[in-house]
Amino acid sequence: MAFFDESFSLLTPPEGRVEALAKVTGKGKYAAEYVAEHMCYAVLVDSAVAAGAIQNININKAAQVAGVIQIITHQQKQLVPGFSDESKIKDSRFGLPLFHTDKIYFKGQPIAAVVAETLEDAIYAASLIEATYTPDNFVVDFEEAHTKQSLAEAGKERGSINALNKAPYIVESEYTIAAEIHNPMEMHATIAEWTATDQLKLYDKTQGVNNVQRTVSKLFEIPEKNIEVISEFMGGGFGSGLRVWPHVLAAIMAAKQVKRPVKLMLSRPQMFYSVGYRPASWQKIKLGADKDGKFIGILHQAKNGSSVYESFSEGITRVTRLIYHFPNLKTESAVVPLNLSTPTWMRGPGDCTGDFAIESAIDDLSYQLNIDPVQLRLKNLALDKHPDSGLPWSTNFINECIEKGAAIINWQDRKPKPLQLTDGDWHKGYGMAVGMWNAGRNNASAGIEMQKDGTITLQTAMTDIGTGTGTGMQNIAHEVTGISKSKIKIELGNSNLPPAPSQGGSTGLSSVSGAVVAVCNALKLKLAAYAVTINNVYKNSTPNDILFSDKGISYKTPGNQPISYSQLWDKHQLTTIAVEASSGPGEERKQYAFCSSAAHFCRVRVHSKTGKVKIEKLVCVADGGKIVNEKAAANQMSGAAVGGIGMALMEEQLADAKLGSLVGNDLAGYHFAVNADAPIIDVAFINKPDPHINPTGAKGLGEVGIIGTAAAIANAIYNATGKRLKDLPITPDKVLGL
Repeated sequence: MAFFDESFSLLTPPEGRVEALAKVTGKGKYAAEYVAEHMCYAVLVDSAVAAGAIQNININKAAQVAGVIQIITHQQKQLVPGFSDESKIKDSRFGLPLFHTDKIYFKGQPIAAVVAETLEDAIYAASLIEATYTPDNFVVDFEEAHTKQSLAEAGKERGSINALNKAPYIVESEYTIAAEIHNPMEMHATIAEWTATDQLKLYDKTQGVNNVQRTVSKLFEIPEKNIEVISEFMGGGFGSGLRVWPHVLAAIMAAKQVKRPVKLMLSRPQMFYSVGYRPASWQKIKLGADKDGKFIGILHQAKNGSSVYESFSEGITRVTRLIYHFPNLKTESAVVPLNLSTPTWMRGPGDCTGDFAIESAIDDLSYQLNIDPVQLRLKNLALDKHPDSGLPWSTNFINECIEKGAAIINWQDRKPKPLQLTDGDWHKGYGMAVGMWNAGRNNASAGIEMQKDGTITLQTAMTDIGTGTGTGMQNIAHEVTGISKSKIKIELGNSNLPPAPSQGGSTGLSSVSGAVVAVCNALKLKLAAYAVTINNVYKNSTPNDILFSDKGISYKTPGNQPISYSQLWDKHQLTTIAVEASSGPGEERKQYAFCSSAAHFCRVRVHSKTGKVKIEKLVCVADGGKIVNEKAAANQMSGAAVGGIGMALMEEQLADAKLGSLVGNDLAGYHFAVNADAPIIDVAFINKPDPHINPTGAKGLGEVGIIGTAAAIANAIYNATGKRLKDLPITPDKVLGL
């Protein structure tokens, strides 16, 4: 379905996001809002213990509930081919063999699925299922467990880390960050329908329909082309939709078993342990510099929590080898297995976590050296080439981000020593930090269908998860073709459309933009080939020779040689013209390194008696190459920064070490930043195209809005209070030292 079509009664659609009308009128559907004929409902039953084995599941009472169709357990199920043996389970990369084992790995693990005619019947029946277990010892406390986990022997090193010990100025500190939950507004949901024995249709909340297609194809050993996945809209993802989770598989298994479409939607409590999270982490930094502030070296050690059935490394030390020139460097890491569900990527994964420790340590060092934190960073940036690969940066304007951000927040008003700015019981302070992300690009395809009236529909399988990808595609197509935006429709989020990568890792628009340019050029050549039969001037045309308007095409010469679309359609008896093209990274990846970056500046007020932290001003300046859609890009940056506020001041998911369960599983108990916690965030862009990353010069922005935000806030709190707080979140009790 296209995001915008002319069935709306508005004569002139307003400027803005292409999907806006569909969203605000309810025409656009989220995964759980679709309806299939004869659809029934599934509800998951979760394990009540954190480790052990299922001794028995009593389903008798549940089976007697009117409306119950089927109950699936590890004893009562159809075999999923991908779980038939250990080697296939490993190959499927689906760590939890759902309903194919009696082992329990974490509290909340699905042990049964009840399928019923109504959701109410399914919920009630699920509450009647009784299970007994053979419990086992479990570990859920990361703080205790990580002390027993050794760092991997083989770290990454350059230079000689021993040189660090000779540095005249050294900061050595440990940092911890509590686990965080994505908690998008829309809960995850799947509707599964087997349209034939080996043909499947899925409505799923996912950030990548083709990824779901590939994963399900492996698990059920059916061709990818036989699986249609639809994810037209998402009510927030933040990384939670980047992989296939057990509830998706449960819906598919249930639909196959009952031979009807099945809808399965997670509850809010289930969201806390079913679709990933940012794992708890520990880091240690040892950073040294000479008397002039030049970095001599850094040792960065990190550990993050994972599940006992999958080893998930967040890649925390990766960012250490990205931003600054450290002549001597060593990084080490480890994964800490816990009886919790598997974590996953969460906005700015790894780099966001690691950046907090690095940028806090650099700020600490600046006070030792009595050097302005801005100047210390500018002095040590690796602006010429990637510190690890040695490849020259294609573009890297992080220095301009820093300088522009300092000007916007009036950095000159900052006092070089803490506790210098007061207003009654409030202490005021300034802090800053920088963030960087490898600017990626993946292979992507796009298609165009053109009608006789000059309307085009631009298609790709990529889902717009709220980042404005569809509008960005429309802007690019308008720029390349000249066709009015009102005549450019966008169709996304269906695996039957030209394939595209998942929307994540700040690669979405960077990847699909090349495909949009390629398919627009393919359309130009297609129409030029038809136009040759009317006017020979179009023979041997290049895309740059062809101009489009809303009514026809013309040649880029004096006189223009215009031909209307109606002439072409009538001449060749056309109904629709369809073209498809692909684009992806090439040799430039061997010649250049690519990055997106941002500088974050913060001014805070800290109440000396209550420990309350109030953010007065937050500035984010980003180098994202060419900004294709400034409004959406600014929304990306400010939304990410609000996530950084939550990380810095309130978000923490704790686990009960005695019960093995999470402490709190609702939005009343889990605190994250809302409008009242955030100021109006000043966002600015360098807006210089990267000439090598893709045909548009646009680099990703989704991650760098959060990478560095938490550190900037913590650094501002230090400037205000003189308290160096190294454990996130920084709650009032920590500010007061309680």
